[in-house]
Amino acid sequence: MKEDIPQKRKKIRVKSNHTLNRKVSISWVITTILLTFVLSVSITVITSSLLGNVAMTVAFLILLSIVFLGIVFDILGIAVTTAAEAPFHAMASNRVPGAVQSIRLIRNAEKVSNFCNDVVGDICGIVSGATGSFIAAQLVTNYSLPSLLTSLFVTGVVSALTVGGKALGKTLAINQCNQFVFGIGKILAIFSPKLKKSRKNHG
Repeated sequence: MKEDIPQKRKKIRVKSNHTLNRKVSISWVITTILLTFVLSVSITVITSSLLGNVAMTVAFLILLSIVFLGIVFDILGIAVTTAAEAPFHAMASNRVPGAVQSIRLIRNAEKVSNFCNDVVGDICGIVSGATGSFIAAQLVTNYSLPSLLTSLFVTGVVSALTVGGKALGKTLAINQCNQFVFGIGKILAIFSPKLKKSRKNHG
């Protein structure tokens, strides 16, 4: 009877961990849904207002910026899931700025990847499609171009830039994953509360 007691305790602990993980995953899903909604609406409103009174050249630049943003976040999402945590531990022990933040990114790779690849990536895809449609409509109106062919051409260009950029980005992200993660880690370190406090104390 005494031997059975530790086993029962083990089962209870395992069960409680599963419950905790389930609560965390559900809360993350809800957070992701709300964040996607807010970002999608915000970016769409900003893009629509910018496109309202701009020249065709500026509209193309906005489109390229949105496509580029999607590619950059796709690179980060892949880099985080590919990067190794071990090299950053020695850097963290030497208090190298960005090392601790890089470790946190890697340990939360699933969430970071979900945010970068799914949330930002999908939003950029939707907004770039809408921007492309606006540009196609403007080309048809201003230059009397065939509606269908113009729409197909613009859609093809946007798709080619997005897919080609992400294909190149994936290669870079896999081969230079630690460098990309460390770069983001250094950016995050600038906004770290502990770093700000230490700067104030030295100042």
